[in-house]
Amino acid sequence: MQIGFIGLGSMGAAIAMNLFKSGHQVQVFNRNPDRTEPLRRAGATVAASPAEAAQRADVVFSMVADDAALTSVTLGENGILAGLRPGAVHISMSTIGVDTAHALTVRHHEAGVGFVSAPVFGRPDAAAARKLFIMAAGADEHLKVAVPLLEQLGQSVGIVGLVPSQANLVKLIGNFMLSVIIETLGEACAVAGKAGIDPMHFVDLLTNANFNAPPYKIYGSMIASQQFQPAGFSLPLGQKDNRLMLAAAEALGVPLPLASFVHDRFLAVRAQGIGAEHDWSAVALCALTDAGMRKHA
Repeated sequence: MQIGFIGLGSMGAAIAMNLFKSGHQVQVFNRNPDRTEPLRRAGATVAASPAEAAQRADVVFSMVADDAALTSVTLGENGILAGLRPGAVHISMSTIGVDTAHALTVRHHEAGVGFVSAPVFGRPDAAAARKLFIMAAGADEHLKVAVPLLEQLGQSVGIVGLVPSQANLVKLIGNFMLSVIIETLGEACAVAGKAGIDPMHFVDLLTNANFNAPPYKIYGSMIASQQFQPAGFSLPLGQKDNRLMLAAAEALGVPLPLASFVHDRFLAVRAQGIGAEHDWSAVALCALTDAGMRKHA
C-alpha cells in the first residue's frame, strides 16, 4: 500500500519504520529533515511537504506534537488535504483536543476524504516493538482501511466508536489516569523514603503484589530513582494533555478535582526549571520536594 507519514519524532519514526518493514511503500515528511535520514537510508521516500507525501498515498498517517502542529500539517497551503486524493484516508495518531478532532473531521468530510483518530498508549520502545495500545474511531468505511494497518503497529486496537473525537477523549482520559498514578507514586515514595524504606525496594515490593502493571513498574522505577531523563514522554506534552483534559471536562460540565490538582503540580515543577528534557513523571518531584526527599536541587 502507498502510505504517507507526517511527523518523525521518537514515536512517529518508530511507527513509520514499522510500516516500511511491513512491506508498504512509505513516503515521509518531517519539519526537521534530519529526522528523515534513517528512513531514507532504509529505502523510504522523503517528501518536501505534507501535500507531496499525501499525493500518491492511499493512507496518510500523522503523528505530531499538538493541536497546532496537526492543524498546520493538515490544513496549511502545502498540507495533507492539499495533496490527498478523494477517497483516501488520513489516520491521525496524535494526542489532540476534542474540539480540534471534531473540526478536522468536518474539514476532511468536506474534502471527500476519510479521517480516523487513532491515538496510542505506549512509549517509544513500545512503538518500536509494535506493542502499542491503539484507540481508534471513525466511520466504518474508513476503519475498514485503517484497522488492518493499525494492527501491524500494536498489540491491540480498540474501536471506540464512529466519531473520531471520541478516541481522542479516551486517550485524554487515559493520560489523566496515568498522571494521577504518577502523583500517587511520588507521594508514596516520599512517605516510604522518609520512613527509611528504600524507595526502589518499596516499588519492587508493590509491583510484585497488587500493583503489577506497566504504569506502576515504569513510572515507579523512575520516581523511586529520581531519574527522569531521557524523556519517553516529555513534561510539556503531559502538561498539554492535562490542559486538554480539563477543557474537555469543562465543556461537558464535569468537575475533575484530581486533574485540577495535577494541573497545579505541572505549574509548580515547571517553575523549578524542569522542562522538555525531562519525562512527564518528573511531576512527582513536587511531592518529593514537599517531603524534603528530593535528591537533587
